[in-house]
Amino acid sequence: MATMLGRLQGAFKSLHSHDVRYVVIGGIAAIIHGVPRATFDLDLLIEATNENVERLLSALQEAGLGTAAMTTAAEVLANEITIFKDRVRIDVQTRTPGLAFADAWAHRQTIEFQNVPFFIASKSDLVAAKRAAGRPQDLADVRILELLDT
Repeated sequence: MATMLGRLQGAFKSLHSHDVRYVVIGGIAAIIHGVPRATFDLDLLIEATNENVERLLSALQEAGLGTAAMTTAAEVLANEITIFKDRVRIDVQTRTPGLAFADAWAHRQTIEFQNVPFFIASKSDLVAAKRAAGRPQDLADVRILELLDT
């Protein structure tokens, strides 16, 4: 996990410096909450406003994700998921089943990796989103996350 976070450190630093409103969801959030699994991308749920997406695109460009320069805020807002893939893959979601951004933001947890803060979904919000997604990997993550509570 430290290797994956190390590859993403520049992105997290840039997201923080640009005041992007996001929470990490998906595999990385599951791993941080204790699920033993591998993942190769970063899933972000963002506040779907033009201003926030403009800050996001600037942050991604600053972090070296050139694909962000080929995307507009309007394109990101028009899609549920936008994939940025350069040195790392970042899936940006404007909405996700089972979790509203406002709730995720209110319940977010701040994690630091090598003095760079980033925001992840709370365990209960992550469980709700993964249960709503309903894919086999998501449901397996839910089972483990719930076992960690017992």
